Amino acid sequence: MDNALRNASLIVTVPVTDLDRARAFYEDALGLDHVETSEAGVMLRVGDGRVLLYRSAAPPAGHTLAGFEVDRLEPIMDALRARGVTFEDYDFPGLRTVDQVATIGPERAAWFHDSEGNVLSISEPWRS
Repeated sequence: MDNALRNASLIVTVPVTDLDRARAFYEDALGLDHVETSEAGVMLRVGDGRVLLYRSAAPPAGHTLAGFEVDRLEPIMDALRARGVTFEDYDFPGLRTVDQVATIGPERAAWFHDSEGNVLSISEPWRS
């Protein structure tokens, strides 16, 4: 059973309180493509993976729930800002943003909240 998940497809499951509002945010603000809607929730496509938005009364995730890897942060941040996305500033031990971007070792990343309060991120590929 070595490498059992190596070729698996990843589905990120995101709890939401308002499925219609969340679907609009993920499609309109983030530009994800709708795959299908069922009793399970709303399935969206992102790259080779999928995002399942499902109804939940649970509070939003207080940590990064999902991250999107992009070639360059700034053009994507500008495009998302134009669609109403607000990026966060952080100043914690080991994590400080400058103009909403943190450099953590070889990674640059930025964080924002979805329409339901879940924390999402975008990051550039690690550079060696």
